[in-house]
Amino acid sequence: MVYGREINGEEHTFGVSGKLIMNVLVMYDHQTRTLWSQFLNRGVEGELEGVELDVIPVTQTTWGAWKELHPDTKFLDMLMADPYDQYYSDNNRPGVIGERNTDDRLSTKDLVVGVNFDGTPKAYPLDSLESQPTLNDSVAGQDALIYFDVPSGTALVYDRRVNGRTLTFGVDTDTSGVLTTLVDDETGSRWMAFTGLAVEGELKGQRLERIPSHLSFWFAWTDWNPETELFTG
Repeated sequence: MVYGREINGEEHTFGVSGKLIMNVLVMYDHQTRTLWSQFLNRGVEGELEGVELDVIPVTQTTWGAWKELHPDTKFLDMLMADPYDQYYSDNNRPGVIGERNTDDRLSTKDLVVGVNFDGTPKAYPLDSLESQPTLNDSVAGQDALIYFDVPSGTALVYDRRVNGRTLTFGVDTDTSGVLTTLVDDETGSRWMAFTGLAVEGELKGQRLERIPSHLSFWFAWTDWNPETELFTG
């Protein structure tokens, strides 16, 4: 998760508080000592309680895919063994304090793309998206495109409305990887799947707006969103 650090016109810096709320990191800002929930992206205790941080859409992908897209990228070199490697696949260890809301629609550690559509949460299991890499969905009045690249495990969510018109997308099967293109049924324009940029056709130069989402274990998503909808394919 990536957040903007400007709050009420002032730049803030953040640290790790050492606290958890339902297994999720709690941050604090150095300026006011307010505590912030990583999952809720808002202040939960202190002077700025209730204030929300701006969410910056982030692409979680492989280093190879990212480098191909951005060959001149800068990176933070912190190469080390992952201490949580065994934890990821152990269904008997839902976080540090256990799950709060057991939901057996999926296994505890199944990965989902979680999206909050104007107060209506919905989860998209990666297993389901593998067979349906482009999903045109509508939830709570929001027309969304969920794109999943299987080789890199990259899941991206876009607003599929452009200039007031809702578009319907499919994959150009002659393309693959970070060069995968999508084609909309309405204009036949071609769009780069990883960036949302139209590169050919009537809408060339337009860019799909990203909808904030994040990759989550099922137990974590349902702990915070017990009434979540679930895409079942």
